[in-house]
Amino acid sequence: MTFSYIIVGAGSAGCVLANRLSENPDNTVLLLEAGGPDVNPDIRIPARWGYLMRTQVDWSYQTEPQVNCNNRVIDWNRGKVLGGTSSINAMIYIRGHRWDYDNWAHLGNEGWNYDAVLPYFKKSQNQERGASDLHGVGGLLNVADVDHFSPLSDIFINAGVEIGTPKNDDFNGDTQEGVGRYQVTQKNHERHSAAMAFLKPALNRPNLTLETHAHTTRALFEGQRAVGVEYVHDNQIKEARAEREVILSGGAINSPQILLLSGIGAAEQLRQFDIPVIADLPGVGQNLQDHPLLPLVYAAVTPPGRDTSLTSPAYFEYLRSKTGYFTENLPTIGGFFKTRPEYELPDIQIFTTYASGGEPFDFGLYVSLLRPKSRGYLKLRSNNPFHYPAIQPNYLEEDDDLQTFIDSIRLTRKLAQTQAFSGFLKAELAPGLEKQSDAELAEHVRAMLATTWHYSCTCKMGADAMAVVNSELQVHGVDGLRVVDASVMPEVIGGNTNAPVIMIAEKAADMILQGA
Repeated sequence: MTFSYIIVGAGSAGCVLANRLSENPDNTVLLLEAGGPDVNPDIRIPARWGYLMRTQVDWSYQTEPQVNCNNRVIDWNRGKVLGGTSSINAMIYIRGHRWDYDNWAHLGNEGWNYDAVLPYFKKSQNQERGASDLHGVGGLLNVADVDHFSPLSDIFINAGVEIGTPKNDDFNGDTQEGVGRYQVTQKNHERHSAAMAFLKPALNRPNLTLETHAHTTRALFEGQRAVGVEYVHDNQIKEARAEREVILSGGAINSPQILLLSGIGAAEQLRQFDIPVIADLPGVGQNLQDHPLLPLVYAAVTPPGRDTSLTSPAYFEYLRSKTGYFTENLPTIGGFFKTRPEYELPDIQIFTTYASGGEPFDFGLYVSLLRPKSRGYLKLRSNNPFHYPAIQPNYLEEDDDLQTFIDSIRLTRKLAQTQAFSGFLKAELAPGLEKQSDAELAEHVRAMLATTWHYSCTCKMGADAMAVVNSELQVHGVDGLRVVDASVMPEVIGGNTNAPVIMIAEKAADMILQGA
C-alpha cells in the first residue's frame, strides 16, 4: 500500500491532520491507530469520563518509582482509542497564556509566537458564545459553556474574589488570571472529541483510510529518508509506504518511542538494543514535562454527593433529556493564581470537584503546577515495540517545585477559609489543618502528588543540540518525517494541553500543504 501521507496516531493531532490533509482529493492519507473505535458509551457522557481509566481505551502507563514522592509509582492515563486522550479527558478548553507562545518564539521557533498561532486556535473553533477578536465560529471543534452547575461553583468563585482574585469569564481572553467557569469541548451536552469533531466528518472521503488496532512498530527508511512504516494489524506485520511524508502523532510517550525504535535518538541507547542508528539525536525522549497535580480534600457540612453510576436517577435523566449533572465535566470551575504577588504570570491552576465513587471525602481542591522546573525523560526498556518505555518525570527534582506546592497549599487554604466557604466546609481532611510547617506540608506533597495528564516536550522543536524537530516540525537529520503532537512543545504551556495540541496540528497541516 502506498499513500501520500501516513499519520501514526488518531489522537487530537492525528484527527486534525487526517481531516486537513485529505481535504485535497489528490492526497491519499493512511491513519493508523493502536486503539480501537470510540464506541464505549462512557466516552460520550461528560460526567462518566473517570470510568474510562484503566479500561481498554487507556494505555494505562505508569512512571518509574518517584524518588521525591516516597518512591511511589504514579499512573499515567492516556487515550488508546480514536480521539486519543480527547476521548477520555475532562474536556476543559484552555489555550494557555500569551507569554507561553511568545516564549516558544524567543527560544528560537520562528512562527510560533502568540499572534502567529492565534489564527489556528480560531480556525479550529466553533465558539458557541460567538465570534470575537480571540474566538472563532464555524470551526469543527465545538466549544461550549457548561450549563449545569453545582452550588460549589458559586462558592469557589466568590471565595476567589474574596481573597482578591478577579472573576474571569474567559480564561482564553485577554487575561488568564482569575476564577471562573471553564468552557468545554462539548456539543449538545456530549463530549466533542477530536475524533467526533475532525475525523468522523472526513471518514467518507475515498482518499482517507483508517485502520484501528494497528500498532506502529517503526518508521521505514531508505538512506536518510522515511519512506513508510511497519505496523502490526490482525496479528500480522504489515508495511505501508508514504510518497511524501510520515507524520508521528502518537503523543509525548509514543512518538519518541517510535523514533527510538526506528533508529532516531541517542546512538548509545540505540546500540544498547541493537537498533541501527539512522540519526544520532540525543534529545529524543528527553525534556519530559508535565503539570504535577496535588489534591487537598475536604468534608462538607452537608455531603453534596455526585452519584455518577449507571444506577443513578441522574443517569436516566441524562438519557431522557440531556439535562442534569451528567452533563457536567465535574471540574466545571477553577482559576489561575499567582502564589506570589510579584510574579508576572499565574504559576498554579486550582480547580474543584465533588468526590464520586465512594471516596472518603466530599470534595477536593486540586492544584496543578503550571510551570514546573523539573525535567524528566523517557527511554526504551527493550527493542520490543510492545514493551512500554520507562517513564521518568522526575517529579520534585527541583526544590522550587516543592516550594511552589507548599505555597499553593497555603493559598488554597485561604480560599477554603473564606466567608464564602464557611457554611459549606466542615473540615480539611488532607493534609489537615494541624499540619502547618513547611516540612509537614512537604510530606503531604510527596505522599499525594499525581498528574494533570499534560505530558509533553519529549521531541522538542528548536535548533539547539537537544532539539528533535525544527520549527516546521521536521525531524532533524532525516527527510520525510515530522512529529506533530504535544511532544514538540519546547516548554509546556501554562494550562490544559488539548486545545494547544489541536492548534499545533492545524498549523502543521498548513505547513505541510504549503510545502514547508
